[in-house]
Amino acid sequence: MATHSCLQATLDGAVLLSVEVQPGAQNERLLEVNPWRSRLGIAVVEPAQKNQANQAVLAFLSRTLKRPKASLSITNGLTSRKKTVRIEASECAAILTALEQAMEDR
Repeated sequence: MATHSCLQATLDGAVLLSVEVQPGAQNERLLEVNPWRSRLGIAVVEPAQKNQANQAVLAFLSRTLKRPKASLSITNGLTSRKKTVRIEASECAAILTALEQAMEDR
């Protein structure tokens, strides 16, 4: 799995996570990394209407990464399935470890 390809450190101490969202799924879960797009798949139950799926993605990542929801924001792709999530005050290694652990536990 090439989870590291989805992550990018910023100069101000945050991490950018490239994701591809599947709204309206039967349950919330991490999907595989799309090797061509370098995006981590995330399935959420909420529909892609009225910002519901975006909020579900942030809540899911908050639980998965064990970070406060306030430290997560969508910086790109608010109306697209392809999104960039910014994780404040983080290191790529810590995020990578949390994602790989969550992938193993699924």
